[in-house]
Amino acid sequence: MTQPSDRPTADSREAIRARLEAAPSHGDLRDLIFGAIDGTVTTFAVASGVSGAGLPAGVLIILGVANLVADGFSMGISNFLGTRAEKQQRAHIQREEQDQIRTVPEEEREEIRQIFAKKGFSGDDLERVVEVITSDDERWVSVMMREEHGYPAAEVSPWRAGLVTYSGFMVAGLLPLLPFIYAAIAPGGLSNAFFWSMGLAGGVFFTIGALKSLFVEQPWYWAGLEILGIGGVAAGLAYAVGAVLKGIADMV
Repeated sequence: MTQPSDRPTADSREAIRARLEAAPSHGDLRDLIFGAIDGTVTTFAVASGVSGAGLPAGVLIILGVANLVADGFSMGISNFLGTRAEKQQRAHIQREEQDQIRTVPEEEREEIRQIFAKKGFSGDDLERVVEVITSDDERWVSVMMREEHGYPAAEVSPWRAGLVTYSGFMVAGLLPLLPFIYAAIAPGGLSNAFFWSMGLAGGVFFTIGALKSLFVEQPWYWAGLEILGIGGVAAGLAYAVGAVLKGIADMV
């Protein structure tokens, strides 16, 4: 009877090698969710506030589109600048590590030794690890960047981060405005544009949360309800502010 082997097959070894050699990539999930939630909250908050104040639909469309364009740009460029600053900081620290390897190599070797001693290496095994890592400057710097400074292997593209955030903001943020735009183009086509806007915004919030559950350990319905609840609170606050300010305006 043939006994199963604990050793991987040639195919599995090749697959593992290909997977490990592939450059790790930065996921866009955080940037996309960040932009989409903020875009939906921003425009639906405008819709809620203007509706609570009882202002004309034309005012709502103007404020909504203006906020969509301006805030979308602000969100995208802010993420771009923040990500670029992190990348520049990473490059600065990398140059510092390269200089230290050239000027004080023994101190840097000791750092490697202590890092891997904390991981459980000792004796000859520990010295062998130190020797292998410090025998190549590029590998040495890479290990120091990851182990000492906590930088991930994958670098984030500032342009990509900014564009993903901007795209998520614009696409998701436009949806709550569509019923009002449609009602303006086709008068009488919708009996209650705010109701449809609320439904679209709620659907976007829930969908974003449900999609997030594909990448995190959270039931899709709880993830959807979580984002829906956050968006609902923001919209409720905006509606209340609009209603209060309308009362104040009427008194003036």
